Amino acid sequence: MTPVPLSLYIHFPWCLHKCPYCDFNSHQAPDVLPESRYIDALLKDLEQELPRIWGRPLHTVFIGGGTPSLISATGMQRLIRGLNTLLPMRPDMEITLEANPGTFEQARFTAYRQAGITRLSIGIQSFDIRQLQRLERIHSSEEAHHAAKIAGKAGFDNFNLDLMFGLPKQTIEQALTDLQQAIQHQPPHLSWYQLTLEPNTLFFHQPPKLPADDLLAEMQEQGAALLENHGYQRYEVSAYALPERECQHNRNYWEFGDYIGIGAGAHGKLTSGSRILRRMKYKHPKTYMDACLDTAKPAPVALENELTQADCCFEFMLNALRLKAGISKTLYEQRTLLPAATLSAGLKKAKAKKLLTETETHISLTPHGWNFLNEAVACFL
Repeated sequence: MTPVPLSLYIHFPWCLHKCPYCDFNSHQAPDVLPESRYIDALLKDLEQELPRIWGRPLHTVFIGGGTPSLISATGMQRLIRGLNTLLPMRPDMEITLEANPGTFEQARFTAYRQAGITRLSIGIQSFDIRQLQRLERIHSSEEAHHAAKIAGKAGFDNFNLDLMFGLPKQTIEQALTDLQQAIQHQPPHLSWYQLTLEPNTLFFHQPPKLPADDLLAEMQEQGAALLENHGYQRYEVSAYALPERECQHNRNYWEFGDYIGIGAGAHGKLTSGSRILRRMKYKHPKTYMDACLDTAKPAPVALENELTQADCCFEFMLNALRLKAGISKTLYEQRTLLPAATLSAGLKKAKAKKLLTETETHISLTPHGWNFLNEAVACFL
């Protein structure tokens, strides 16, 4: 059997400010970050995970948050050095760091590059100062442009710009202007996704006025055409890349690969023999650090469960249907440990609604299904 690729996700739980649309596990940063103790906890967490992955090579690393670019250059060097000691990494491995423009300093990011970070994902969200204020982002339009420029100067030839559309009171022209400004920086990768109102966020409880559905559809269609005209290939619902610059870490998620999650609230998924397990770590940073570092306490696992056959079928399709190229039935069998026949009931429903097409070897969304992805995924519930 083809081995399931293994990635590592590292969660940094602090931000300078909690954005009203954010439903990630992030907390307002204290005046003095417990950086050293948190890195100690991360390395202890990884050490406790090692028996589950003995002998498996690491595919990619992603450091997300929160705002992991709050970590000092010294702290980042120590973290990468510790990771490499516990789980050796290839010199050319994709190691992504999420960064926010308000935390950009060229010297720090040059040091990140020297420490071993090979890719940045920069949370621009918008270049429009009015939208930045509505989203309560801490950076200005000028700082957003500066961050994109600094990425190259710090030695990163591989970076992503994160942008949102469907923002409060946003017009099509404003959304396209954001994209045009991003394209001017020639990022190898662009993530362009629609603002959604997630539960447990301020925007969900106090919703702003968002563009109508027909305007959103037109916004997305024109934006996708603009990106493709500039050489960006849409390989996933919200991801566009220049040739050979796709995000390998995210692709591993979408293809139902394995990953270890370390850090407060981090999730993991591992194939173990005939079982597929999910684990989640304690969400609160202090609880997490105490559990990692106090030998009298248990390991920092808040939740562990084995996926059922129905879980595997649904979760695979939830992720893999996002990919533009469609799904290999062989990959489904390799990653879920199930026969392709277990997809039959969902496929019958989706094909009846003209959401999916099927060949002997592949499944893919129809143009209609691409516009109604949630409905297509729901067929496999």
